[in-house]
Parts: sequence; C-alpha cells; structure tokens
Amino acid sequence: MAKSYPTGYPGYLHSHPRAQLLYAESGTMKVTTERGAWIVPPHRAVWFPPEYPHQTAALSPLEMRTLYIRSDSCPRGTPHEPCVISVSPLLRELVRRVTAMPVEYDEDGRDGQVVRLLLQEIDWSPAYAVVMPVLRDERLLAVERVLLSDPGDTRTLEAWATVAAASPRTLARLFLKETGMSFRCWRDQFRALTALPYLAKGMQITNLASKFGYETAGAFAAMFKRVMGVTPSQYLGGSEPTS
Repeated sequence: MAKSYPTGYPGYLHSHPRAQLLYAESGTMKVTTERGAWIVPPHRAVWFPPEYPHQTAALSPLEMRTLYIRSDSCPRGTPHEPCVISVSPLLRELVRRVTAMPVEYDEDGRDGQVVRLLLQEIDWSPAYAVVMPVLRDERLLAVERVLLSDPGDTRTLEAWATVAAASPRTLARLFLKETGMSFRCWRDQFRALTALPYLAKGMQITNLASKFGYETAGAFAAMFKRVMGVTPSQYLGGSEPTS
C-alpha cells in the first residue's frame, strides 16, 4: 500500500495481524514502540513482526510504502523483534513495483515472482540505528518539549532544572533512570536524531551546526559520529558504523 502524510502527522498506536515492512519513498518518519523511538530516513526501512504495537509519525512530507506479509510467507531468519534494515537500490525498486500492483495479485504469475524476489532481496541484518528512549516523567518531557522547538538551546543541567521544576540532582537522576545515560549524552543523541530530517532535506552541515548549538561544522559532525557511529554524509549514504 502507498500512503501519504503531511509534516507533523502524529500517527497512533496500533498493530497488524500480518508482519509489516515500512519504507519511506521520501520524507522522514519517527517510529515509536514500547522499546523506544527510531528516526528513519529514506534509505532504511522498519520491520515489525505480526501484532506488534507501534506508532508512525511524519517529520516531513512523507510518502510511505507499506508491505503486509503473511506469517507463512515470511522468509527464514525474519526477526521476532522490530528492527531497522538497510534498503538496497534493487529492494527500493521492488518495493515501488509491488506497491503499484493490485492488492489481490496473481501469486502464481509474474506479480508473484516479483514478490518472491522482493522477500529474497531483504537483508535481515539490522542496520545501525539509534533507539531514542521514550521519556515518561513530566519533568523530563518539559525539557524535551523545549528542545523540540529549539534543539540548539545550550542551557546547562542547572538551568534546565528550573524548566523542569526539579533540582539539578533530581533531574540528573531521572535522566539516568529513564534513559540509562547522562543528560549530556541524552541531549547529544536527541540532537543527532533530530538532525536527520534536515540532513535528508540537504541542509548544509554549517547551517545544521548553528541550528543545533555548535560553533563549527566540525563540532557538530564529531558529535554526530560519536552518537551514530558514522559521519552525516556516511549515514545518508547508508554506510555502517566504523570502528
């Protein structure tokens, strides 16, 4: 199925009786599960096993392609947990072909051959993708809301404590409890993932650095690589992490 969503579409929590492959032909989507949230650019896709609750939001105008796959048609090795996978040029073209087919296609004919080739072309090795922890405490959500509107805000933890109506010590403890990382590490991860839609649109690194609170493009690129394992250009090109 081919679906279009405007920027800001929030999605809703739901699941499907079939397995699902979500791929953005263009635009960037945010996919949230109980495990956390992924920011997914066009060169990657998300796999969901059957009946797995998830929510898909559009961070930019989104042209989404969705494949629903019966359990008895899933190839061997398909993951039992959601994961982000890479999309090869061939897989991209096969997804385009399949979503242009009738929903009720001839499984024994040419369309069926295309579907079988598509399933064989999927590389089930998880692509490198950072999962953003879902914040639940209202004090942390207050900080997140401000950073969503201004990701370049450079306030210290002590200053953020005023926004959250909590002491700096309490705020630091809450970030560690809910995310498993310090506030500084969480903010770096938040900035790197929030930058992905702008990268996908072609925003220059110098402009991204300014928008996200860094004095130089090199400082932003270093933060991005520290979080994502690759440089911004390597990530958009689909490269895997470097050691």
